[in-house]
Amino acid sequence: MPQFESHFFSSLIFWEVLSFAILLFVLYKFAFPGILGMLEEREKKIRDSLDQAEHHRSEAERKLKEYEAKLNTAAKEAEGILAAAKERSQRLMEENEQRMTVEAERIKGDATREIDHERRKAIQDIRAHTTDLVLMVAEKVVQRSLNEGDHRKFADEALEALSKSYQRS
Repeated sequence: MPQFESHFFSSLIFWEVLSFAILLFVLYKFAFPGILGMLEEREKKIRDSLDQAEHHRSEAERKLKEYEAKLNTAAKEAEGILAAAKERSQRLMEENEQRMTVEAERIKGDATREIDHERRKAIQDIRAHTTDLVLMVAEKVVQRSLNEGDHRKFADEALEALSKSYQRS
């Protein structure tokens, strides 16, 4: 095997080192600048993407805080509206209750006045009928026709007796 001979092995190493050095020089001169440029461009894109992502994240956090603030404001407004509605409904219920109480008192007063009126009317009717009955009975008892003065006297006496008996009951 000739590659393991000492004088051939040393020249092989020399050519390998020389070709490696030429390859490094060619790569350094032509390939590395393009590769490094692409890497730097890639690094810049990644950095820009990270900066943009950070900007979007901070913007999202800001909008989230705004949304939460608006949500809290809306919740407070809703609570205020609900409280106002409850207060209004309570006030309306109280007004209706007062109106119903006044109406009930009015109806009760009207009924009391009507009952009183009907009672007075009934008493007058009873007095009129009683007067007629008393006159008829008196005519029968006396067996004669009474004059107007006698009628009045008997009617007044009967009414007075009836009033006394009615007041006792």
